[in-house]
Amino acid sequence: MVLIGNTLVSLDLIEEQFVCDLPRCKGMCCVDGEAGAPVEEGEGEIMARLIPAIKPYLTEKGWQTIQQQGAVVRDRDSELVTPLVSTEECAYAYFEDGIAGCAIEKAYFDGIVNFRKPISCHLYPVRVKMMSGLEALNYHEWHICDPARHKGKELGVPVFRFVRDALIRRYGEAWYRELEKTAEAYYQKQKTR
Repeated sequence: MVLIGNTLVSLDLIEEQFVCDLPRCKGMCCVDGEAGAPVEEGEGEIMARLIPAIKPYLTEKGWQTIQQQGAVVRDRDSELVTPLVSTEECAYAYFEDGIAGCAIEKAYFDGIVNFRKPISCHLYPVRVKMMSGLEALNYHEWHICDPARHKGKELGVPVFRFVRDALIRRYGEAWYRELEKTAEAYYQKQKTR
């Protein structure tokens, strides 16, 4: 791991490659899983306020689930997460041409709302955990993302570059520039070995 500001960054973010390949994976990260996506405390309140604006983007089952369970729920570990439709797809999932996406993000790109989606979704495949009082960023490897790993290798895009916008959203431009410098130094060191 490397230290960037007050954040521990796994070398996997620099070494591994990743680019979502939606035509192949069909957005399964919005559909498959044991729990909803992690939601930070302040995000739950934002999401609750957005429900009327994003309702047209939701599936009928998603809308019903949010009405019944709320904008966010607590999982078995008491963590805030998005609610699930029938313990499978995220209540915020929408489907277009057989591909799952985020209804909140669709509304964001359509200029309807100014919140893109929960930061945990935006950062994926990067997961944030607290470690020794610092945030630790780790690469989460999930079999449904095999197409993303293949495409990332094909295009030569490291994980940290794939999630650039999310990292800047979370930590700022200066932090990201420091990560880029660290990555470049790491790549140069690997070439001389």
